[in-house]
Amino acid sequence: MEKLREIVREGRRVGEEDPRRIVHSFKVGVALVLVSSFYYYQPFGPFTDYFGINAMWAIMTVVVVFEFSVGATLSKGINRGVATFVAGGLALGAHQLASLSGRTIEPILLTTFVFATAALATFVRFFPRVKATFDYGMLIFILTFSLICLSGFRDEEILDLAESRLSTVLVGGVSSVLISIFVCPVWAGQDLHSLLVSNLDTVSHFLQEFGDEYFGARENGDIKVVEKRRRNLEMYKSVLNSKSDEDALAKLAIWEPPHGKFRFRHPWKQYLDVAALLRQCAHRIDALNSYINSDFQIPIDIKKKLEEPFRRMSLESGKAIREASISLKKMMKSSSYDIHIINSQSACKVLSTLLKSGILNDVEPLQMVSLLTTVSLLNDIVNITEKISESVRELASAARFKNKMNSSSKPTEPTVSLKKSDSGRIGCAMPINPRDGDHVVTILLSDDDHDDYDDDTSSNNADDDTINEKT
Repeated sequence: MEKLREIVREGRRVGEEDPRRIVHSFKVGVALVLVSSFYYYQPFGPFTDYFGINAMWAIMTVVVVFEFSVGATLSKGINRGVATFVAGGLALGAHQLASLSGRTIEPILLTTFVFATAALATFVRFFPRVKATFDYGMLIFILTFSLICLSGFRDEEILDLAESRLSTVLVGGVSSVLISIFVCPVWAGQDLHSLLVSNLDTVSHFLQEFGDEYFGARENGDIKVVEKRRRNLEMYKSVLNSKSDEDALAKLAIWEPPHGKFRFRHPWKQYLDVAALLRQCAHRIDALNSYINSDFQIPIDIKKKLEEPFRRMSLESGKAIREASISLKKMMKSSSYDIHIINSQSACKVLSTLLKSGILNDVEPLQMVSLLTTVSLLNDIVNITEKISESVRELASAARFKNKMNSSSKPTEPTVSLKKSDSGRIGCAMPINPRDGDHVVTILLSDDDHDDYDDDTSSNNADDDTINEKT
């Protein structure tokens, strides 16, 4: 009884994890029932007369072809159909050629044909492009050619045999493909799209929360809350292990017809480029994560001086990736992440200036190594974030995403404000209205630059220190 309860719990967990699995199970059952009805009732007359004992080929086709996603089903169905047709035609030709040599030489020629064909096809399976896309088809080709050649030697009705095999395979394959597409379809392309959006959100979440973790903003909070927050931050590790899933989904998505917002020849390979850059970012994050609770922490007073640029670098990088995620999720072109990239790069320059000012002169060597490694990793993340944003922009262009539109359904003309501030040194770009695409760019000047700025503005009789320009 305990084993039975364990099986029930596991079944419930698998079903709740992805309810589409339950639907898929019913779809396979429906496909098998539909194919079996051809054998029981022969609804299409002469066409189904080829069934009989060869009905097992149709059932076998459904079992091996019907996969979870439409792309996987189409890939296997087309591979099996084409391989069966080509192998059947070649086997018929080989049989006819061998039969002209007499019954004594015929088996020798047939075995020679089988050997040559199987050996050549097996070698071709090692070709990377063939293995990636047509490996299953090559396997079926070898199997069908060998079986028809072998069966034809004892069965004089070789043509009927080949036709019956082909018809049953077509019935099983077409039934699987039609049910897969028209009954609660599961699209590999949609899964790849959602997986990439989820990974972008995961990396974005870590970067936006890194500042609080590194500077111990919540160390004195509830232990359970802190532990839960740490577990949420470490979700980035799923991004490191997603390559195999992304590659598999991209290969299957290529087989799928246009569906939803995904057009014909959708740039699925571009998704892999974005995913590769995102994994590079996740690897840096994995290294960065080890320095949150490092044994070699720099003194508190120095940490306070570096806190603002540190926070801005990670926070703005996270926001840029978040904007890229939103753009991809809504399938709309956006340049909102450019603002955050500018902010993060500005913070990088400020941090570099602080480090060059001699602020670390009294820091212990091991503490300095820990700090400089963290800074280097953050710099890498900022640079990779820019590459991710550019790759998402290229994907949006290749996929012909729609442009962002304002309430009047006209493209927006961004407004940029240059504003003087009395304090601070970090250049800042902040959105006024993200929906409309308007942004304000705030440039915080140093003391010397303030004097020059005051002279320029007074000479131009500027009453307001905010300058608006259309860009």
